[in-house]
Amino acid sequence: MNVTTRPIQIFAVLALALAATRVHHFAAVPDASWAVFFLGGVYLRAQARWAFPVLMALAIAVDAAVIAGQGLSFWTHYCVSPAYWCLLGAYFVLWTGGAWVARRPLQLDLATGRRVALAVIVAAAACQLVAQGSFYWISASVAEPTLAGWWKNYSDWLPAYMGTMALYVAIAAVVHAVALQLAPAASLHDDRAA
Repeated sequence: MNVTTRPIQIFAVLALALAATRVHHFAAVPDASWAVFFLGGVYLRAQARWAFPVLMALAIAVDAAVIAGQGLSFWTHYCVSPAYWCLLGAYFVLWTGGAWVARRPLQLDLATGRRVALAVIVAAAACQLVAQGSFYWISASVAEPTLAGWWKNYSDWLPAYMGTMALYVAIAAVVHAVALQLAPAASLHDDRAA
């Protein structure tokens, strides 16, 4: 595989996963958005200047298309409040968590597994803090916000979001491990063909 095409291929897979799953946030196939931004940080850290904004624009475009498909206005929809724009920060937290993982080589060892697990937990908790916290405190959806109400909402939703993210990251880890195992064989095959 040509090294210069690898980021484009990874980006294409992540964009497809985001578009295909974000369409139905609560369907049988859960939304992969959190994992996509985290994995973007892992695999596209050097391309963050273009990859993050394009994925963010894609997420907003999918949301707009879904809302318009329901015959509703994007700007007056329940989920689109001033807090909606805090998703930029929330998703960048995920990207940063992935980029932190990528600061060291991604090897098939316990240390890498622990690093990925820690990053998933911290990044998901922080993303939920920004995304849910901004919606709870900034949007007009909560008539009388309280600290106890916020905490209940935060803690009720965090396990599901974190679990979904962890599932997709685990799938990516398996694909990564298989690719690492196949890489020497592909390299040997490429050398013989040259």
